[in-house]
Amino acid sequence: MKKYDYLIVGAGLFGAVFAHEAAKKGKTCLVVDKRSHIGGNIYTEEVEGIQVHRYGAHIFHTSNKKVWDYVNQFAEFNHFVNSPIAIYKDELYNLPFNMNTFHQLWGVRTPAEAQAKIREQITRMHITHPKNLEEQALALVGQDVYEKLIEGYTRKQWGRECRDLPSFIIKRLPLRYTYDNNYFKDPYQGIPKGGYTNIVRKLLEGVQVVLNTDFLENREALSAQADRILFTGMIDAYYDFCYGELQYRSLRFETETLDMENYQGNAVVNYTDYEVPYTRVIEHKHFEFGIQPKTVITREYSAEWKPGAEPYYPINDQKNDELFAKYEKRALEEPNVIFGGRLGMYRYMDMDKVIEEALNLAETELSYESCEE
Repeated sequence: MKKYDYLIVGAGLFGAVFAHEAAKKGKTCLVVDKRSHIGGNIYTEEVEGIQVHRYGAHIFHTSNKKVWDYVNQFAEFNHFVNSPIAIYKDELYNLPFNMNTFHQLWGVRTPAEAQAKIREQITRMHITHPKNLEEQALALVGQDVYEKLIEGYTRKQWGRECRDLPSFIIKRLPLRYTYDNNYFKDPYQGIPKGGYTNIVRKLLEGVQVVLNTDFLENREALSAQADRILFTGMIDAYYDFCYGELQYRSLRFETETLDMENYQGNAVVNYTDYEVPYTRVIEHKHFEFGIQPKTVITREYSAEWKPGAEPYYPINDQKNDELFAKYEKRALEEPNVIFGGRLGMYRYMDMDKVIEEALNLAETELSYESCEE
């Protein structure tokens, strides 16, 4: 006799939302995670009274009111708006690319002046069929924006020369001809007061959670505990990489506490010069408008993924998508295993999309289960 209806592998946002919905339907769930904490990559912990985003900046934004209303059940959100800045050598620019940026670059003041400058640079390139990311970016934004704000950052992010990256990585680069530093256009934005971990904790209330437990090392014993499995880890790892390894980009973080009130004056500062080894610096207190006497900063480095590292960004190029299709086909033949989340579905998703996908799965799966009964 199995003890649980569902074994959920991964205590991140996807697994927690599904577990919460399943529990509401009277299903019993066991959640296991190989880490020592819940929350996955949205995990936050308090340091010097500051909620520190341990796995990089997570800024909640969505256009989906259903998702916004859902997540607001579990936290009160502040009015934080993401307005990063970029530093290139000794120059400072506003992001995303907008009239403030164009004024900083060329001294222009009107949209017509900015459009003329960019159009002149694009025309000078004579690029009609971009063969790589470099040519694609130059054809979209011209030389100045590319060289100062895209090239170095992209090289660090991907660990490759821009001319060696496929053009489809940059399908478009939004240029805003308004003085608007709001990075996202979504109507609902903010940071949960008290951090993201509290959201996951509330989602998992009443659910059995076991940490420091690697499912793949205890597969047989754990699988025997439940009728069905939701696996949110790497789909290729689940199948012992039988078709080969999917590729990811990883991240490395250096976090330190500083004995000062304010280090950089902004939550996120991107460093677009290739000579600076990190891609950005996060100052966590600014996510919640903190006034603590100390501050905590994190330098973020992009890295090539290798076994043992944390996989962050799926590399959804043609080669990897074709490989994933093989795993997906095999997964569809699994009678009692469901794959979810960015690693199980091999798809990068913002937090709102993770919640949306988990709710959709819960609706489909739990409705199906009800019919079966």
